[in-house]
Amino acid sequence: MPRFNVMENYLVPRHSILPKEEVDALLSRYHVDLSQLPKILMVDPCVKALGAVPGEVIKIERESPTAGLSYYYRMVVEERSMV
Repeated sequence: MPRFNVMENYLVPRHSILPKEEVDALLSRYHVDLSQLPKILMVDPCVKALGAVPGEVIKIERESPTAGLSYYYRMVVEERSMV
């Protein structure tokens, strides 16, 4: 049975793992630390597809007819650390 690749669905925005240098620049630019970023669970289908591990930052690129291209950043966490 063929597996469904969630990343190929047209409704799923582009997800990518941010390199360490870009994470440092992001945190510096917004004057935040890693724990202050919004979270995304390891069990999220896109996180699984990317093979991301806890502590990595995911960059999400969303297109909108009104806002254009927007970037969102999420730190990968295990389920138990969401509380």
